[in-house]
Amino acid sequence: MTPYLAKATGALAHLVHEVDFCVIGGGMPGLAAALAAARHGVKVLLMQDRPVLGGNASSECRVHICGADIHNTRKNMRETGILEEIRLENLACNPNKNFSIWDTVLYEKAKAEPNLTLLFNCSCLEAEVTAISAEAALETEGFAAHIVSVTGWQLTTQTYHTVRARIFADCSGDAILAPLTGADYRMGREARHEYHETIAPEVADANTMGMTCLFQSRLYPTPQPFTPPQWSNRYERCEDLPYGAGGHLWWQMGYWWVELGGEANAIHDTERLRDELLKVTYGVWDHIKNHCSQRTAAENWALEWIQFLPAKRESRRYVGEHVLTQNDIEAEGRFSDLVAYGGWSMDDHHPAGFHAVKIGAPATIFHPAPCPYGIPYRSLYSRNIANLMFAGRDASCTHAAMSSTRVMGTGVSMGQAVGTAAALAIHKGLLPSGLKAHTHELQQALLRDDAYLPWVRQEFSALTLAAHLEASQGDPQPVRDGVNRPVGSETHAWLSHPGDWIAYTFPRTEVASATLILDSALDQTIALSHHQPDDQLTSPPATLPKDFHLEGLLDGQWFPLDPPARGNHQRLARLPLHRPLEGVRYTLDATWGAAESKLFAFYLDQAL
Repeated sequence: MTPYLAKATGALAHLVHEVDFCVIGGGMPGLAAALAAARHGVKVLLMQDRPVLGGNASSECRVHICGADIHNTRKNMRETGILEEIRLENLACNPNKNFSIWDTVLYEKAKAEPNLTLLFNCSCLEAEVTAISAEAALETEGFAAHIVSVTGWQLTTQTYHTVRARIFADCSGDAILAPLTGADYRMGREARHEYHETIAPEVADANTMGMTCLFQSRLYPTPQPFTPPQWSNRYERCEDLPYGAGGHLWWQMGYWWVELGGEANAIHDTERLRDELLKVTYGVWDHIKNHCSQRTAAENWALEWIQFLPAKRESRRYVGEHVLTQNDIEAEGRFSDLVAYGGWSMDDHHPAGFHAVKIGAPATIFHPAPCPYGIPYRSLYSRNIANLMFAGRDASCTHAAMSSTRVMGTGVSMGQAVGTAAALAIHKGLLPSGLKAHTHELQQALLRDDAYLPWVRQEFSALTLAAHLEASQGDPQPVRDGVNRPVGSETHAWLSHPGDWIAYTFPRTEVASATLILDSALDQTIALSHHQPDDQLTSPPATLPKDFHLEGLLDGQWFPLDPPARGNHQRLARLPLHRPLEGVRYTLDATWGAAESKLFAFYLDQAL
């Protein structure tokens, strides 16, 4: 995938890249899409306009990743698959929750993929689109146009990069490819009658949820006086702040309600809004240090970091084949083409944001949502641009539904689905819409990669289902029931202690691989967050197998299969075998501290 030089004008270069799949935006959904597609064997380019990956979760914004786990108030709903892999990697190497190390974890994940090319500091500014004739539209399900390429400007190298691809995914948040390609999109709030949503306004408007600038503070052993900038706002009374006296007494990582922009243009007014947010942020810290009735508690605290890149909640939303609505979410989203899931409440921030306090309105209303609810594949590709997909806050949702789906854990769930779908479509020579006929295959590919899909069971090989299964103790059958986490009162797991084993035996056959889905404590919280110092994990889960080994059976004798796993810190373990065997046995040697551990899945794949 070596780019070639298209032209050079003076000191400016123009490189052209030929790939299968191009992802715009390296936030958490875009990173997941790029990783998923690359791991499924297609050539991928990820164009990111910042110097780091992660978007709102990066060191530039420091928003913790929320999703269906809802800060651990809903048990066992944490997003697995790519997000779980990254979170567990971070626990192993970043126990102090350092955001620069987190940036590095994300960088390493992307750089480790040989099929993935990264373009940092490269802002997408142009797209080449070809119209589809009326005759051709009959063969392309009525789409109006097709993207040929996108071009970005890389500031650091003063180079234009043009990327030609078969499928494009816009995970930029602001949906930059919408105005560049003519893709259908919405911005603002739908009227209540349009989708019969009870929480929508009576009349449609351009209002959105706003953007936030956080801060990070540090505790020192001595008093830390604070003199605010002359240009900062002044809030002398607690009542001048959202939620009054009790709403700002925990000040380590700033406040989500320092929010503006919902009544402005969430894209074109960003620079002006950043300036206003800085005035508010410094004004709030001035209040805490110099005016609050409980300011003595903050005497030894000082600012350590201020967010200069606002974290956005909402701007453009694409219109896909299906628009997810409030009613879809409340009905649990039990779509036949379910490929992702959410569970965050419909957290609809007031357009006035920080200033809502002036009119006596709450900064947000948490409208209840079931946990989990499903998101359909048809909400992840454009209804009028034939080869355009999307994931994250720009996915095809109403404003009401997006108030839930916008959180990053749900965005990663969508991103992994989009990347996996794009790879399958490319391998089959299909447009994204054409993969609708292969939804079952897409779902099984996601489950195989440990992405959870509510109400969909993983299907295992004939070898796994027909083999004799036994264990040193307990009932081993749940490891092949196709549900790879606790659901309700059912654990769907075999409970083991160090020294316990579980084994398949079968007539001699060529075994390609063995896969284990281990116990990473889905009932606990993993969040790179200073908001939750007490209940979140900061090291590998105690229940996770740290050391284990596999053995193979041949001619009636058990023997070691490859070196034993030592220091494991991942939930999904897939071990290539590629050898004739009559049995495979897993033995737990040690956990990260717990007396017992669950095994959620153990399955074998035969060589083709």
